[in-house]
Amino acid sequence: MGYNLFKIVPVKKTANKKMNDFLFSLQRAVSKGEEITFADNDIRYTLKLQHDRIKAKGLDMDYQVYSRDDERSDFLEGSNWHDSHYESIVAFRSCGVKRLVTKAGVKLFKDDRKSVLYETVTDVLNDCHPDDDTISCPNCGAISTIAGLQNGCPYCGTTYKMDDLFPKVTAYYFLDDAGLSTDEFKKSVLTSISICASVIFILNCIINYDQLANSIWMILVFILGSAFAGAILGYILFAYFLLGRAIYRIIQSSGKMGTAGSRKKFENRMKYFYHEFSFEYFTSKAISLIKTAIFSKDEKELLFYKGEALDPKMKDIIDLNYGGALGLEHFSEENGIVTVVTTAFFDVLYATDEKVKMKHEIFTAVFQRRIDMPVNFNFSMTRISCPTCGLSYDATRNKFCPGCGNEYEITSDDWALVELRYR
Repeated sequence: MGYNLFKIVPVKKTANKKMNDFLFSLQRAVSKGEEITFADNDIRYTLKLQHDRIKAKGLDMDYQVYSRDDERSDFLEGSNWHDSHYESIVAFRSCGVKRLVTKAGVKLFKDDRKSVLYETVTDVLNDCHPDDDTISCPNCGAISTIAGLQNGCPYCGTTYKMDDLFPKVTAYYFLDDAGLSTDEFKKSVLTSISICASVIFILNCIINYDQLANSIWMILVFILGSAFAGAILGYILFAYFLLGRAIYRIIQSSGKMGTAGSRKKFENRMKYFYHEFSFEYFTSKAISLIKTAIFSKDEKELLFYKGEALDPKMKDIIDLNYGGALGLEHFSEENGIVTVVTTAFFDVLYATDEKVKMKHEIFTAVFQRRIDMPVNFNFSMTRISCPTCGLSYDATRNKFCPGCGNEYEITSDDWALVELRYR
C-alpha cells in the first residue's frame, strides 16, 4: 500500500466525473430508492435496505448532497493500495448534506451538515483485466463474467464496455468538516465585517447625533471609519469564532482519542499475514458490514453475520454515518482465524414513534477472517461462487447455495461480522 499525504493531486478526469455522479445520485437513492450511479453491488444493496427501512416506518427523507465550493469540484487523491488485479484509492472533496425527515407532511427532523466526502474507488490495473471474475449485470442483476458482460449480458442483452464496470465506488462515508471551503470563508468573513461595520456606524450615529444632523461630510467620515474599523474588528471576531469552534470540535471528539495508534498497530499485525493489507480497506469493509447488518430486516439471514440478534433499538435507525474513528481493542489469531475487536464511532439518526433524533453512538464490532486465503479487493456478496458445486449466485438473497444447499463460509474470502453491540 502506498500513501500520498503531502503531494495531493486531483483524480483522473474520467474517474472524477463518475465520482461526482455517485455523490449527487446518493440523494435519489436514499430519498426515492432509485439506482445509485457508479457503485458496486454491495453499496446498492445497503442503500436499498436503508430506503426500505425509511418507508417501512412511514417516513419520507429528503436527502440532498450539494457542493460547498463552486471553484473546486475535483476529488483529491489520498491513500492507495492494490492486489494482483485491482487498485483502490481513497479520494475526497468537500460537500454538504441536508436531511429533512417528514411523516404525512409533518416535519420531524432537519439538519445541514458541512462535510468532507471520502470515496474508495476500485479500478482494474492497466492491461490486467480479470476477465474470468464473476459479477452481477448492473442492469438485470444476473451473474456473469466480466468478459461475458463486455460482449453483452446473456440474459438481458445489455452491452457494456470495461469502462462501464470499472472504476467504481466500493465504499464511502462523510466526515464533519471543522474547516470552511473557499466560498464559505469569503461569505463568512464578509458577513462578519458587514455586521461589525453596521453596528459601529449605528453606535456612532446615536452617540454623535448632533454633529451628524448638520454635516453630510461627518456622515461620510463615519461611514468610512465604520467600514475600516468593522473590517478589522470583524476579521478578529471571526478568527476567534473559528478558534472557539475548533476547540469545541476537539472537546466533542475527545472520546475518539483512544483510537490513536490503532491504524499502525493493526496494519503491523495484519501485514505479517497479508503483505497487501490496508487499514483503509478494512475500515471501508467494516463500515459496510455494520450498516448492512443494521439496515437488514433479519441480520441472522445475512451471509456475513455470525452473531446473535441485534439490539432492537438498532431497528429504529434510519441513517448512520461513520464518525471518523475505528479503534482496535483486541487482536488474536487461533487455528488460522484472525479475530479483531473494534470500537466504531457513528452518527446515528433514530426514528421512534413520532420523534426523530440524532445521537453519537459507539459500537463494539467483532470481525473474523481466515489468514491462509489471499485478500480479494473486488470481492462482493452479490457474486458468490459455491466451492462445492461451482454455482454462482447472489448471497445477499441466498445464504445457502441454491444448487447444493451448502452454506458458504464467508471467512474464506472476506471478513465476517460475529458481534455487533452498543458499547
